[in-house]
Amino acid sequence: MKITASHIEEANETLEKDHLESLDFLSQRLAKKGVDTNLIIEKLQELQIAIPSWALGAGGTRFGRFSGAGEPSNIIQKIEDIGLIHALNQSSNAVSLHIPWDIPQDYEAIRQLAKSLSIQFDAVNSNTFQDQVGQIESYKYGSLANTDQAVRELAIAHNKEVISIGEKLGSKALTVWLADGSSFPGQHSIRKALQNTHESLSEIYEALPEDWKILVEYKPYEPNFYSTVIQDWGTSFLLANKLGPKAYTLVDLGHHLPNTNIEQIVATLMTEEKLGGFHFNDSKYGDDDLTVGSVKPYQLFLIFHELVQGFSETNNPPLSWMIDASHNIKDPLEDLLQSVEAIKLAYAQALIIDQKALEEAQGNHDTAKAQEILQDAYRSDLRPLVAEAARRSGGAIAPLNTYRQIGVRNQLIKERGTSSKASGL
Repeated sequence: MKITASHIEEANETLEKDHLESLDFLSQRLAKKGVDTNLIIEKLQELQIAIPSWALGAGGTRFGRFSGAGEPSNIIQKIEDIGLIHALNQSSNAVSLHIPWDIPQDYEAIRQLAKSLSIQFDAVNSNTFQDQVGQIESYKYGSLANTDQAVRELAIAHNKEVISIGEKLGSKALTVWLADGSSFPGQHSIRKALQNTHESLSEIYEALPEDWKILVEYKPYEPNFYSTVIQDWGTSFLLANKLGPKAYTLVDLGHHLPNTNIEQIVATLMTEEKLGGFHFNDSKYGDDDLTVGSVKPYQLFLIFHELVQGFSETNNPPLSWMIDASHNIKDPLEDLLQSVEAIKLAYAQALIIDQKALEEAQGNHDTAKAQEILQDAYRSDLRPLVAEAARRSGGAIAPLNTYRQIGVRNQLIKERGTSSKASGL
């Protein structure tokens, strides 16, 4: 299926009058506060969030997985689905591939397909957390941190292969997330595991093309529950510093213990110019991989507040933005559309913060005033700006409603059937 300009125009036609009235009212109100809404809209148009190839089918838990109908069963269909998302919101112009789940058979054909849908290739992701069919060595007891050199060499070779695949597609970054760790005290040497990981990452780092970067992800627990080798941002930051200028920390919002101050982590990493990117999701307890903004929208806003300040006050390089969620209940494409909207809304809210007034309140130790400034921005309904950014770019005023109005999922079921299963899941 392909969403055409006429699909978008027809859906927008019924909403445009009310939308423009809401936009005009909001623009006038914000103008009184000195906010240029056109500038906000332009920044929203520039924001692009990559879609991971593994997020286009139903997710699951260790208890089971309930497949949805019309799922993409190969990389071609996955890129086509991202094309549908991007046609609707004009904010999802990249795919982040997971290797070996989504290795192209014909690189030129995949590149041409992506180009026809205005899709680029974001960071490529390696997988050393599960054994593949016919794999000589096992990652059961770790990969880059394993005590067995043969296992480490296998994991290093895999990451180098992922880099090679990314080069063929035009990607510029490698994301490394390790499940390595231990579930029981004494299972392995915590110190030696970290040393092995650094040495292994160093070999991978040396294989990076000159214009690439490596994003080192962290997670406090799961699948191991006593220790994880790269368990927090500090360990990732330590490794990134030791590796060199092409290494950065990647922040996954769900990879933190409950109530962690993620916005403080963001501020610190940007100050040190070592924030490489984000995996956006939401959570209540742990790595829940829920729809972005569905549980903690205020935290998302505070994170973007630190990002907006960091963009103007630090020399942190441009970031890689990506969603990393598992859609156990919802239609995956609807979930992704909601996530992108939530990200854009939080960004817009952060952009209208009166930074001068906030700095003055902070300088005067006026805590109540500082809180009011932040919450005034957060409580502002800026959805008309998000909708207008999509409309001006050729997207839908209401992406999710348009998705349903067009009947995208029903059409995908007709094309793919009710039993198709997303690859890699």
